[in-house]
Amino acid sequence: MLVQKSFSVATRGRGTYDVTEQIQAVVANSGVRAGLCHVFIHHTSASLMLCENADPTVRRDLETFLSRLVPDGDPDFQHTIEGPDDMPAHIRSVLTQSGLQIPVAQGRCALGTWQGIYVWEHRFQANHRRLTVTVLGELAAGA
Repeated sequence: MLVQKSFSVATRGRGTYDVTEQIQAVVANSGVRAGLCHVFIHHTSASLMLCENADPTVRRDLETFLSRLVPDGDPDFQHTIEGPDDMPAHIRSVLTQSGLQIPVAQGRCALGTWQGIYVWEHRFQANHRRLTVTVLGELAAGA
């Protein structure tokens, strides 16, 4: 069985946004008991990450690291049409992930105890980011 659903996530600007429960809901509603969940973000200036969900300083530290690695307003960047965070957002997106694959077990994403799924917004301004979740696997008995 294959089920696919898209939804939008509103961001308030640069940072991380927990989408774990929305994705778990898609998996639960799919009726798939065991299989694979694929999550894809349809943007070139935001990404996905599977990350620590208990301590938000982990995500802040990742942001600090990426800010040092790819600084906004770098004078070497030519692609600045949308502002000083334009090219850095594209680079951040390329260095991170546009898709995640997560096993499905017992009708849920089989995440570790401290794992969450996040949209990582790389732009300063608010955006609506589209995600597509594809669930593939065996249906639960009687479904």
